[in-house]
Amino acid sequence: MLVSWNWLTELVDLQINVNDFAEKLTMAGAEVENLSYTAQKLDGIIIAKVLEMAPHRERKNLQVVTLVWGDERAICVTGAQNVKEGDIVPYAPPGATIADGSVLGIEEFDGVKSFGMMLSADEIGLPLLSQEEGILILPQDAPLGGDAASWLGIKDVVLDVSVTPNRGDLLSMVGMAREAHALFTGSRLKELNFPSTTESSDWPVSFEGVTLEDSGCPLYCLGFAEELEIAPSPIKCRVRLALCGVRPISNVVDVTNYVMLLLGQPLHAFDLDKLPAPEITVRSSRNGEKITTLDGREHILSSDDLLITSGGLPIGLAGVMGGANSEIDENTRRILIESAHFLPARISTTARRLGINSEAAYRYARGVDKAKAPLALSCALDLMKKWKCGKVYTSVIREGDAAPVEKFVPLTAKKLKTYTGTGNLSEASSILMPLGFEVESCSEEKAIYKVPGYRMDVEIEEDLIEEVARIKGYDELPARLPGRIHDSATIGLESRTERKIRETLMARGYIEILNYSFISPKFIADLSIPALDSRANPFALANPLSMDQSLLRTFLLPGMVNVICDNLRKGWRFPVRIFEIGNVFLREGANLIEEKHIAGAIFLGKDDRSPYKEAVRDDFFTMKGDILALADAFRLKFDVLPGSEPFGHAGQTADVISDGRKIGFMAKIKPSIERRLELPASLYVFEVTFKPFLMAKPPRFGEVHRFPSVYRDISLIVPEDVTVKEIGELIGDLSSDLVTSIRLFDIYKGKNIPEGHRSLSFTLEYRHPDKTLSDEEVDELHTRLRSQIESRGLKLR
Repeated sequence: MLVSWNWLTELVDLQINVNDFAEKLTMAGAEVENLSYTAQKLDGIIIAKVLEMAPHRERKNLQVVTLVWGDERAICVTGAQNVKEGDIVPYAPPGATIADGSVLGIEEFDGVKSFGMMLSADEIGLPLLSQEEGILILPQDAPLGGDAASWLGIKDVVLDVSVTPNRGDLLSMVGMAREAHALFTGSRLKELNFPSTTESSDWPVSFEGVTLEDSGCPLYCLGFAEELEIAPSPIKCRVRLALCGVRPISNVVDVTNYVMLLLGQPLHAFDLDKLPAPEITVRSSRNGEKITTLDGREHILSSDDLLITSGGLPIGLAGVMGGANSEIDENTRRILIESAHFLPARISTTARRLGINSEAAYRYARGVDKAKAPLALSCALDLMKKWKCGKVYTSVIREGDAAPVEKFVPLTAKKLKTYTGTGNLSEASSILMPLGFEVESCSEEKAIYKVPGYRMDVEIEEDLIEEVARIKGYDELPARLPGRIHDSATIGLESRTERKIRETLMARGYIEILNYSFISPKFIADLSIPALDSRANPFALANPLSMDQSLLRTFLLPGMVNVICDNLRKGWRFPVRIFEIGNVFLREGANLIEEKHIAGAIFLGKDDRSPYKEAVRDDFFTMKGDILALADAFRLKFDVLPGSEPFGHAGQTADVISDGRKIGFMAKIKPSIERRLELPASLYVFEVTFKPFLMAKPPRFGEVHRFPSVYRDISLIVPEDVTVKEIGELIGDLSSDLVTSIRLFDIYKGKNIPEGHRSLSFTLEYRHPDKTLSDEEVDELHTRLRSQIESRGLKLR
């Protein structure tokens, strides 16, 4: 939120400078991200009146203007078309400095000297201020000869305050003044008074009233004005709006924005003559219903959205943005001013789903005090009277319950001392009361406070303690040593397992990444996940930060892919090896099942040039080696068997098996998906569940072998669809007990091998625990094995 220092000091009497205030406010939890000094270079600008205007004798597009102020006068040349005789303007004489730091002098235009210049809004440092091109026109009551910058109040300091989502009460000048009053002892908060309104309608129109059909709007207030003259608002109001980042539009619209900035209550004005019917109804929208908002965008609504309607037709998105069909324009003569209370969750959901980040939605989503609605309407009607916008009526329509919900929270001296080091409830009360808290009862041990309606973030005792601590200053709390240092502890099994997985993968060249648990709905289409796949049925968040983070992830792969694509967009060109350990969220009926997974990715990169060529290029089997190495680190046995995944390349996709059960997959991403994701090189991925690693087998120790081994090789020709695992298990089943290991050392396809077949070569280790085996004994055992294999229909080489 942008806060004008000049405006703030009108609301609260502070005997400090802006830098001290910014530091204190930041330490209290509302970070001041930036201080912007406006129009600080502006110097010597005076207020003058246009006495005469005459065309330039040589250049017909220029005017020679005579300016006066008091007994002084000056001549300047201008090309602005919006100036006329009698106008009051800001004038920079020779020697004056304008907003960009330029020092003006005397310029000659074809024989006519211009002594300085009249200034536009941009040249005095506030481009938002003017609503037309050309010179900034000041009101007729501006003091001639006075300092324009001082009179306009444009020399200011604007604080950019980052307000946390739970502190909606700070999104107004009054709220910020209240915070300043609490932070600085001795400050004085100035009281704001507005004329009261009545509920007996004396409107000279036949208006049927307001109907509330949805609980999302517990209170709706409506004011009326007619005989309006749409014109610019008073210039000092426009200055304040511009300093706070709001573009001035017209007197009626500026009233609503000014009150919103002052009190934090959003308002909206409808052109009464554009309403489809003389009534207003607040209801839920129907699925598929459409509305075009003030920004010209058409939105398709859902039943979760809250609508303002008239005659059954939408005229506004409640708490978000008004409809274009009831917009205020230069022909508006009669208006209705809305001041309502909407529930935060409804407004937040609609604004985020539709991507409308309006000032009103920003405030409603963080919570607006219901008591502000009638007060803000009274303030707006009073301002319209003062600005002479038209005939303003003090009678209003109020529908719904205006009574605030009272909330009481206890605070005990014992708990206060536990957290802050002091249990002084009197001091706590002196801190809380300037914030609007009222003491209902108080003893030495316990106090009960009535929470003001605008502090929706205060619910429990700890919230009160936090208020006391932050206003007092965290740096003022007494320092304490911990009572007792805990005994040493061991790291739990899960943490030890995670640590070892990290060590193993990092040793193999992987870098760990951390992703949010939230993903975009488009991952289903990006990775071609079919609808029947459980991973295509994630849980949706009720209140997502954005559409790209609206679903709970069902596996880690989408986040891995997104990280690689994001780095490529930022210019990364080289190979990538990344891994992640994180939770996924699966649907089992109506229940949510949370599992921990491990995922990794190898991307070959745009630029994988190397003097070692193919010898160092990763492929499917590189990743297979990484997975088996991870299993070996925990003394587990994983099998990698042919499998299928909707995003996996046929022939380069495998299931990872542990104890006969699939625990994950590894795959090369399909080329069609790589093209869709604009990946310039191959991407290999794996993902396995974490649980098997918790069952790591302990090390086994045995006696050192005293007798040497004897080795024999065997080669078989087998169909390509028969796996190495199956052949290895067959050899193991048929072998003698003296075979202690079987290892594949060659795979061959080519000459002398039938089509659709391949040759697998294994080396077998024979060893006897009590003697050295002779060649004759080994040959006998090996010949018997070869015969048994041939009897199974397999061909030996």
